Amino acid sequence: MMSSSIGSRAQKMSLPMSTQKGLLEVPSPTEKDWSTDGEEDYVFKDPDWELDSLPQPYRMINKLLNLLIDRSWEVIEERNAVREAELSRIQPTIYPPVLESKLNKMAHCMAICQDYVFIGGAKGFSIYNLYNAKRIYVWEKLKVDVTSIWATEMGSEILVAPVDEMGIVRLFYFHKDDLFLIRAINEVDDTSKQTTCVKMEISQGGDFAAFLLQGAGDIWLDVYKLPKECWLREVEHPQLALNPKKKGRQPQLNIPDPMTSGNLEMATLSSVFQFTS
Repeated sequence: MMSSSIGSRAQKMSLPMSTQKGLLEVPSPTEKDWSTDGEEDYVFKDPDWELDSLPQPYRMINKLLNLLIDRSWEVIEERNAVREAELSRIQPTIYPPVLESKLNKMAHCMAICQDYVFIGGAKGFSIYNLYNAKRIYVWEKLKVDVTSIWATEMGSEILVAPVDEMGIVRLFYFHKDDLFLIRAINEVDDTSKQTTCVKMEISQGGDFAAFLLQGAGDIWLDVYKLPKECWLREVEHPQLALNPKKKGRQPQLNIPDPMTSGNLEMATLSSVFQFTS
């Protein structure tokens, strides 16, 4: 029994010697033989600068704050890039107004022709010079306001056509800062038969004028041949058009009736059409 216990004890003592894989190497006492791998990447850290890990939920709050700051900075950089791109573009030239003129009444419409601007408003319209913004003429003889106005060049003269709130259109001849009323196209004495001007157009050069009139459920198209030469002679030589006994009176400009197929002198164009709505 004693011999068996001594044998087992010897086996246990000899077991660690048989499990060793190899002998340990003793490093050289000289520093030049030491390994230099990773010396450049190694940084000495001061333990006083080490940050302790925050406990929950403060660690989660810190992560959310850092994420919010990062995203905010990304948005700032994007906006800054867009702003720099806009500043790098060629900016359009801003032209300030040459002249400013304060109107004493509310304006409803405007038209420009040659060197003049025609502004329609309460009870009539006004004419201004574009170069000095000076009002050179005022025509205010209506009981209602002017809602739309057209102006067409006729050589050195201008044909002006305002339309009031009642739908009545009138023709004016503007010559050398003088204004002449030619005719009210669709004005009638009986208001129950009054038609309204829906649309009007004047041909280039002012040879023809077309008016689209509406009333009593019907629509009419009236086309006029404008006697420009006659008007010019009358305004330049008023003594030929006026009665010698009535001096100092402005020449009265006339316009022929709408052209129809029955008018032999204007038979080249049938101008009055009627459309049933």
